Amino acid sequence: MDDLKTSEAWRIFRIQAELIDGIETLNDLGPAVSVFGGARFGENSPYYIAARETAGLLVQQNLAVITGGGPGIMEAASRGCFEAGGTSVGLNIILPREQHPNHFQNRSLTFRYFFIRKLMFVRYAMAYVIFPGGFGTMDEFFESLTLIQTKKIRRFPIVLFGTSYWQGLLDWIRAEMLPHRSIAPEDLDLFHLVDTPEAVVEIIGCYLEECRQYQGDQRRTTV
Repeated sequence: MDDLKTSEAWRIFRIQAELIDGIETLNDLGPAVSVFGGARFGENSPYYIAARETAGLLVQQNLAVITGGGPGIMEAASRGCFEAGGTSVGLNIILPREQHPNHFQNRSLTFRYFFIRKLMFVRYAMAYVIFPGGFGTMDEFFESLTLIQTKKIRRFPIVLFGTSYWQGLLDWIRAEMLPHRSIAPEDLDLFHLVDTPEAVVEIIGCYLEECRQYQGDQRRTTV
C-alpha cells in the first residue's frame, strides 16, 4: 500500500514536470497554428503534399506551426514549416508504435501524458487545421469543438481539410445529431471545410485581421 501511495505521488510530480517544461519551452512562441492529421500517410499522399504546402504558406503569414511531431501528416506540416524557415514545434508522445519524432523540428517536447500534450496544442495555437487522420485526429477535432461550444476557450478557426474525407462524417452530424437536438444548428458554424492550402490560409488570415482590429479598438477605448 505504501508503494502504491509513493507511485501515485511521483506521478503527480511527473505531470507537474511535463507541464512546466511545456510552458517554459513554448511561452515565447508567438502566434502559431496547430496542424493535425494521421501518421499513416506517405510522402506521395495528396494530403501529405497539401499539409506541407499549407505549413509553408502559414510561415509566410509569420505563424509558427505546431504538430504532434510524428510521421505522416505531422511530418509533412513540420517539414513545410521547417523548409520555409519558420518555427516548427513537435509535441511528441511516447507510444508503443507509430510515433517516432520526425526530423523537421526547431523545438521538440516529448510527453508521457496525452492530456498535458493536448493542453499545449490548444494553449499555444490561434487556429487548428485538421487533415485526414484516425481516432487521435478525430479526438482533437471534437475536443476543440466541445471547448469552444462550452466557452471554455476563446473561439478560433477550426479548419477541416479534404471534403472527400470529411463529408460523410459531416453528413451524419447533420442527419443524426441535429434532428435529435444533440447539437444546435449554429454549432455547425464552428468549423470550416476546405480543399486547398490557400483556402486554409485565407480563413486564418481573416481571423488574424479581426484580432488586429479588435486589439486596435481596445487600445483606442482605453486611451
